[in-house]
Amino acid sequence: MKNLDLQEIRKQIDQVDSQLAALIEQRMRLTADVAEYKMQNGKEIYDPVREKEKLASVRAMAKTPFGEIAMGEIFAQMMTISRRYQYQVLGSYGNKADGGFKLVENLPTAGARIVYQGVEGAYSHEAALQVFGRDADVYNVPAWDDAMKEVAEGRAAYAVLPIENSSAGAVIDNYDLLLKYDNYIVAETEVSVNHALLGLPDAELSDIKTVISHPQALMQCSEFLKEHRDWKQIQAENTAGAAKRILADGDVTQAAIASPKAGEIYGLKILKPSINHNRTNTTRFIVLGKEPVYRLDARKVSVCFETPHVSGALYNMLGHFIYNHVNMLMIQSRPILERNWEYRFFLDIEGSLSDGPVQNALLGLKSEAVFMRILGNY
Repeated sequence: MKNLDLQEIRKQIDQVDSQLAALIEQRMRLTADVAEYKMQNGKEIYDPVREKEKLASVRAMAKTPFGEIAMGEIFAQMMTISRRYQYQVLGSYGNKADGGFKLVENLPTAGARIVYQGVEGAYSHEAALQVFGRDADVYNVPAWDDAMKEVAEGRAAYAVLPIENSSAGAVIDNYDLLLKYDNYIVAETEVSVNHALLGLPDAELSDIKTVISHPQALMQCSEFLKEHRDWKQIQAENTAGAAKRILADGDVTQAAIASPKAGEIYGLKILKPSINHNRTNTTRFIVLGKEPVYRLDARKVSVCFETPHVSGALYNMLGHFIYNHVNMLMIQSRPILERNWEYRFFLDIEGSLSDGPVQNALLGLKSEAVFMRILGNY
């Protein structure tokens, strides 16, 4: 066994690292030249065939099996960093992945009609009034899909849809609608959820045998409902719709889970207030318009993308945000229906399309993803 001196070994490592640092700097300067050449000659930054050939050649330089693995990993990471640096070079020349978005001072709301899903008294109704004011021209449709269609076909200027609840999570059907229609997120708002158990004016808690509400509301009140396991649970399109149904059915054994405001509108009695177990429960709503616009104070970008179906693809995509110091706020996956066991991802990041680092990250993502679409900046 060798008689080793740790300090001497570390000193030699430091010397090698110093040489490596200088070589990496030199390589990055050459990388910038590559980016400019590709830009001048209309070539893509990402060249997977070239990268595969390069990795094979550097692995062949190794003298040991471990060295082959190490060389492959180091150079794969080095080429990834080089690509991201090249995207920055392109960005400095004005190349963007802005999706055609235009900067506006304010959202055009004069004379605008706003559509929401559900009935009067629904949380979506409250969200619409919260964004556009109590005197806004709002109207309702039966389904979320209908609301998106109203905007897409020009009958409404904006649609208000729930997208996420702090207790129950994502409203997954609405993520799919973001791609089905060519609408764009232009604003968001949050509404505090305060569910009550509502019954007919002459009902008592002891009369109830059936409770009706939206699936998420039933989930948000699951702790209360566990105390009444004998109650039948029926799902409805929305909470206010459930309240309206209670009134229409006139059955004293039925109750709805909805807001106290919905109870007031439909003349129902509060049998039990505040039954959602999370007292800070909040639903986030998005506002969608037909035009890809964003305001100067926009601080969140929503993106959808699909990765190549290979190992490490998602890691590489998210690396564009890490490299550019862009903060990721949320990620949500949804299955791609026509391709079994493949997924598309919905991502919220912090920033504006006017920010250089955001543009650099999105340019890299767009260049390497199978599909990418900016859903909104708000």
